[in-house]
Amino acid sequence: MSLTGNWSYPTAIKFGAGRISELPGACAQAGITRPLLVTDRGLADLPITAQTLDVLEQAGLGRALFAEVDPNPNEKNLEAGVKVYRDGGHDGVIAFGGGSGLDLGKMVAFMAGQTRPVWDFEDIGDWWTRADAAAIAPIVAVPTTAGTGSEVGRASVITNSETHEKKIIFHPKVLPTVVICDPELTMGMPAMITAGTGLDAFAHCVEAFSSPFYHPMSQGIALEGMRLVKDYLPRAYQNGQDLEARAQMMSAAMMGATAFQKGLGAIHAMSHPIGAHFNTHHGTTNAVCMPSVLDFNAGAIRERFDLASAYLGIEGGFDGFRAFVQELNDSLGIPRRLSDLGVTEDAIPALVKGAITDPSCGGNPVELTEANLEELFRTAL
Repeated sequence: MSLTGNWSYPTAIKFGAGRISELPGACAQAGITRPLLVTDRGLADLPITAQTLDVLEQAGLGRALFAEVDPNPNEKNLEAGVKVYRDGGHDGVIAFGGGSGLDLGKMVAFMAGQTRPVWDFEDIGDWWTRADAAAIAPIVAVPTTAGTGSEVGRASVITNSETHEKKIIFHPKVLPTVVICDPELTMGMPAMITAGTGLDAFAHCVEAFSSPFYHPMSQGIALEGMRLVKDYLPRAYQNGQDLEARAQMMSAAMMGATAFQKGLGAIHAMSHPIGAHFNTHHGTTNAVCMPSVLDFNAGAIRERFDLASAYLGIEGGFDGFRAFVQELNDSLGIPRRLSDLGVTEDAIPALVKGAITDPSCGGNPVELTEANLEELFRTAL
């Protein structure tokens, strides 16, 4: 089977090895003639970024780059990116990289034409309608990791550097117009990043599948996404040059982000404030939280994971799945405790405060309160 395709769900996606060469055509499709490529500091000087800028320059699209993006991007990064965008007279953004580059790039395109502060567009009720939709610049997304799935998302996560809170900024037009998924761009990912990003995709699928809301399409996507991670993440971790495994993980990442329209839960409610306070890697933090959250939700999700386990080829129903998750974490070098990530007990009150206001709380199959969140943090610590 050829792992190449042109898909139109949930947006236009050009999937396959070597398809970064089609970036100029993607820009034309999105109506971009003066793109600003936004990525993170770690990618700025890597060959894949230089290669991508070469493709743009050779097509007469320049090689404008903004890379002042932190691992957990914040409003200061966003302000700097918007200034570069406006000063350069750009008319669209290429969001390039992992979750940080993709999220910040999408927000630069979103905020470049707005007059209100970014926090006015937090994913609360209909706050997204406050935005001037006509002023949102077109976006082409190019993921270089296989985890967040932000390339097919309608939101970005931005950290408030003053309050140490992660905020989800949402608007339907933040969904990129075109996505180029070229698995060759992920071949150079270190094993640790391969593990953390891959487990982020897995967490998205697990939480979407666990969510109590009704969305059968997302449920099916989440189930197959879990299978792809189970089958291909160990391969990609063991051999970073395994192109098939890299491609399947890129698909799993997009599937997770598509599926979590059904909802997320306690894993993300915990992970967001931890990342904001301790600057931890998001996917790795999700992985550390997952076993404790599965135990907490067991009574509400046991039956559906009994069925899922049969599809995934895991014996023992929910209990077998729970054991598999810990074994997968261990095999990928994921720490067992939040304390191993630097999380401290004295931070728990602030973490609970951040978690209880996180939108992910609403998608957990068991109601989350300050008391049981405190218990969850202590259990995972």
